[in-house]
Amino acid sequence: MPATPVEFFFDPNCPFTWRTSCWITEVADAGAATVTWRLMSLGVLNEGKEIPEKHREGVRQGGRVLRALAAAQAEGGSDAVARLYTALGTRRHEKGEASDDASIAAAVAEAGLPESVAAAVDDESLDAAVRAEHEASQAAVGDTVGSPVVALEGRGFFGPVVVPAPTGDQAMQLFEAVRLIAGVPAFSELKTARNPF
Repeated sequence: MPATPVEFFFDPNCPFTWRTSCWITEVADAGAATVTWRLMSLGVLNEGKEIPEKHREGVRQGGRVLRALAAAQAEGGSDAVARLYTALGTRRHEKGEASDDASIAAAVAEAGLPESVAAAVDDESLDAAVRAEHEASQAAVGDTVGSPVVALEGRGFFGPVVVPAPTGDQAMQLFEAVRLIAGVPAFSELKTARNPF
């Protein structure tokens, strides 16, 4: 069976999204999917809402990380986004590093991208590209949802949310289930309690 094209929309700050990205990477590495990595923004999603004080700096810095990812996208497309997200996500979600400018610069270097990508964190002109990507993520689902959004077979879905990220046969079983569900026009929602980290 040929690999299924998948669009993976993500906000790099979300730990649940990171685990889903590990799952879809495993699926892609097994040859079952080809992934186009696209941006979305929880900051844009929550515009106009009251954000608790303890989360405001994270939202602000998350916007700066998204600018770097938008610059990576302009520099080298989906492949560059994937490399940078992997470097950023490993630092943030596996090693517990803050997403500060030094960590972003180190991730950019690790991803083999030019220093201009790290410097893009201050380029407000990139906010329009992030917003356009975010709007595409919401259009794929047809509703207002958070991160991640996985689009395949002409349908977009929030999730799947996976903790921990499934590997091996379970990763492939989940992908096949999502692929089959995407082919059922009547299907719209399935949910249960989230696993703890």
